[in-house]
Amino acid sequence: MQVPCFYTLPQRVVVTGASSGIGLAVARSLIDAGSEVVGIDIAASPDIDGPHEHVRGDLSTLEGIGNVSANLLGRRCDGLVHAAGIMRTDAHRDVAGSLAAQLWALHVVAPQRLCAMLLPAMPDRTGRVVMLSSRASAGRAGRALYAASKAGSEALVRSLALEVMDRGITINAVAPGPVRTAQTIDPKRADAAVALPPMGRLIAPEEIAATVLFLLSDKAGAITGQTLVQCGGLSLAPPSPEPAQQGAQHETL
Repeated sequence: MQVPCFYTLPQRVVVTGASSGIGLAVARSLIDAGSEVVGIDIAASPDIDGPHEHVRGDLSTLEGIGNVSANLLGRRCDGLVHAAGIMRTDAHRDVAGSLAAQLWALHVVAPQRLCAMLLPAMPDRTGRVVMLSSRASAGRAGRALYAASKAGSEALVRSLALEVMDRGITINAVAPGPVRTAQTIDPKRADAAVALPPMGRLIAPEEIAATVLFLLSDKAGAITGQTLVQCGGLSLAPPSPEPAQQGAQHETL
């Protein structure tokens, strides 16, 4: 069932990371609002009702990026949301090797390649791109490479926005704080405990999705090259010393 929407959204949107977390929330919200979604994820297609196509691929490797790009070749879309992402701390045993390349490929190279392919055919004035960054892009102890890759994605947003500004296509980023998703319960993130943001609760993926949908809409046509920080107050005050509930589904992007 479609949900009433008070602004116009792109008709067909490519969403990466569409099988879980924020990407899944964005995909469902778009479909509920009447848009078609082409979801891309390393995981299998999620259970989504409505016009949805799933492309399975790994955007954290150059080979995987090439395979996904080949699948999308020749397709026309009106928008792109790059929500695929991973978080690893500097203490990870492989952080100086393949993991660093993986972070850069997923957070910077993949969206650049997707934009290079999809932007030329996007409609002038209504084409939209939104990338998911992180509050950590401003700097985070123990997560230097992750933070650097997210800062790189924000620089990419500003650079690409300049390239298509004369066409009226907008490119922006959303930088969340701690969000409730399943990624944090991954054993690989046991060394990355999450504390509650100052507002005292974790951010719902649907809240981030609502911000993304606004930036995709016709009403956001004068916003481009910007990073909107949606962090639950972390930009204003330190996080609560109380850790988020053990086993809760959340992540810090």
